[in-house]
Amino acid sequence: MATVTFRAASRIYPKVPKAVNQLDLEIRDGELLVLVGPSGCGKTTTLRMLAGLEPVDEGDILVDDQSVVGVPSQRRDIAMVFQNYSLYPHMTVAQNLGFALEIAKLSKSAIKDRVIETARTLGLEECLDRKPAQLSGGQCQRVAMGRAIVRQPRVFLMDEPLSNLDAKLRVATRSQIAALQRRLDVTTLYVTHDQVEAMTMGDRVAVLKDGVLQQVDVPSVLYDTPANAFVASFIGSPGMNLLDGIIGPDGVTVGSTTVQLPRELRETAGTGRVTVGVRPEAVTLAGDGAGVPATVNIVEELGPEAYIYARLEHTAADRSGEETPDFVVRVDPKSAPPSGRRIELHIQQESVQLFDADTGARIVPE
Repeated sequence: MATVTFRAASRIYPKVPKAVNQLDLEIRDGELLVLVGPSGCGKTTTLRMLAGLEPVDEGDILVDDQSVVGVPSQRRDIAMVFQNYSLYPHMTVAQNLGFALEIAKLSKSAIKDRVIETARTLGLEECLDRKPAQLSGGQCQRVAMGRAIVRQPRVFLMDEPLSNLDAKLRVATRSQIAALQRRLDVTTLYVTHDQVEAMTMGDRVAVLKDGVLQQVDVPSVLYDTPANAFVASFIGSPGMNLLDGIIGPDGVTVGSTTVQLPRELRETAGTGRVTVGVRPEAVTLAGDGAGVPATVNIVEELGPEAYIYARLEHTAADRSGEETPDFVVRVDPKSAPPSGRRIELHIQQESVQLFDADTGARIVPE
């Protein structure tokens, strides 16, 4: 087991912005930390810097308080699980699992014992004599994990290991990975673009945007108190509704409607433009004249819940000149109105969050 520390670590490519920009991040001993963000935000580059596959142009990376910058990847005692599994097609499962141990010149009996132990841990005992072409996608993914586990490294790195699996298998496998990691108690950095995957698996979640760390915390804190508007919109499925608003003496005005705010939040926000944030579950359908008017565009029914995608009335294009996105409301499917219906929405004032209109930072009540 080990701790991993990024200290102002940067990766710089010629003629482009920093792929990873002054990253300060600590992964605790035995922790499963998930690194999440949109495509191109620097997630995989961060992982490759730790693995020794990318140089660190500025700053430092430490494993157990020892710098690994300049240390060859094969000497870092770090195992990586790739997106495409990277199994040897001509080898059996047992040979794939034991190959790294052969390179390390372990005895045949030690290799056999470790391979069998790893196969038992992953439920692969019946597959040891099969080759990758004879395995399902889920089994291939477990073999790829087994190749990392069998080495008993100090740190696991996982680069979107579930991206090649179908939706149902992804759900089942992510819980298996999380349970396995906790049982092995190995420090793990897991990279994904899927925020649902991040929220359900991680002890903590770190959010990246354009190579810059936005926030790192336990999933519930990211969801309830996002550091800025980007985290608010990215975390959650669907994400937080974000609207342009104007702070006034009675609350925040969105379009032609004024939404009441808790006194402390209103006083801290002052006056002027803000970005208003509200989660889909913090909105309910209101009676005539009792809420924010909107028109239903589409309804997604998902069994136990439904999502209304509505266009708020009297809401202009946002400051970027783009049309305001649909406002999303989570409701009981039995009460979901049909498309085209005019509705009114009640926003729970205690659930409203405000963000600085220019910087995106969350406004915290004093």
